[in-house]
Amino acid sequence: MLPYLVILILVWHRWNEKRIVDLRWSNIDGMNVRFLVFISLVAAALGLAAFYVGTRVLTWSEWAATHGAAVWLTLAICIVLQFLGPILYRALPRHKNKLFFLHWLTYTALGVFACMFFYVLVADVLVGLVALVFPFDGVAHAQLAIVCAMVSITLVVGSLQVAFGPRVYRIDIPLPNLPHAFNGFRIVQLSDLHLGPMIGARYAERCVRVANQLDADVVALTGDFVDGAVAHLKQAAAPLAGLRAKQGVFFITGNHEYYSGVLEWIDEFKRLGTDVLLNRHVVLRRGDGEIVLAGVTDYSAGRMVPAHASDPARAIHGAPPGAVKILLAHHPKSYAAAAQAGFDLQLSGHTHGGQFFPFSVVVRIAERYYKGLYKIGALWLYVSRGTGYWGPPLRFGVPPEIGVITLRRA
Repeated sequence: MLPYLVILILVWHRWNEKRIVDLRWSNIDGMNVRFLVFISLVAAALGLAAFYVGTRVLTWSEWAATHGAAVWLTLAICIVLQFLGPILYRALPRHKNKLFFLHWLTYTALGVFACMFFYVLVADVLVGLVALVFPFDGVAHAQLAIVCAMVSITLVVGSLQVAFGPRVYRIDIPLPNLPHAFNGFRIVQLSDLHLGPMIGARYAERCVRVANQLDADVVALTGDFVDGAVAHLKQAAAPLAGLRAKQGVFFITGNHEYYSGVLEWIDEFKRLGTDVLLNRHVVLRRGDGEIVLAGVTDYSAGRMVPAHASDPARAIHGAPPGAVKILLAHHPKSYAAAAQAGFDLQLSGHTHGGQFFPFSVVVRIAERYYKGLYKIGALWLYVSRGTGYWGPPLRFGVPPEIGVITLRRA
């Protein structure tokens, strides 16, 4: 355990470009302790999941039982990759292009492993429930075949949905006090692009090209656009400077910006031509009408940068009282404060709609509002499925999206 902790401490300080004077526990700050606890829990969870999958596969297949060492070695490699890929990517930023295949392998292995675990669990539960009513034997081989088939289908379909790129979703939202001049006003939303080791400038150019064809009045970038420092991803983000809208391109921070050097990224997005809304608003005018567009920092930002605590009420302070108020908030959970502050519409992202099965099931439990359009009292909430992806390059059943939100006078 001690060597494991020492390695994690070294890696964490390497990521933050700090130098370790000594390795005494008292010399580790609170962030490092939380990081170590988090990684330890992840490692433990992966180990338990691998043990469960391995024992079931060995039980179901005679061939696997006679090649047990190969089964355990494969599972061990899957787990090691989850740490090796990110560590090398962070430790060797100058060689990130050469490490692309390793990172792709890391996240693909994670996708395969997650699907395998879930399908094995479901197979066990279903067979167990059926066996309570209709006892039977000899289904082990069928269970393994079905699990492997479902994993294969998930990988193939999920990879194709990523390859096809973002799908355009069109949503009309009726607002009773919308000025006549704003009837038909279009907001094009991009969210959760996740530029980084897996998504680069080519995919960003593709998204910009699609967005620019949608005749936007406003382009809203609702956070989680980067997974890495400005120095490493500046070129990948460069195509975003090509986004065009009649009344401007607006950006808000997501949680991943705070993991990637948020202050530098705020400056970079300003340089790219976006108006960064940090707990503030702008008044948009069209003809003789006006509406308010506000943006808040990420829901969890205050824990990382206290001055950036998300505050919808502050964002709307001083706005015209009778105007329609639209909030850009990365996390859907901002809806309660948004409704209390008097917003009519909130545009969010964060959840990816679960991204791929089985996480699309898990996110329904973890998040009350996880994709699509909701009406919460007087507040409309639209949650994007995300324009890119994070982790495994899969989008099974939840294709990436660019949203076109059209305001209609109710």
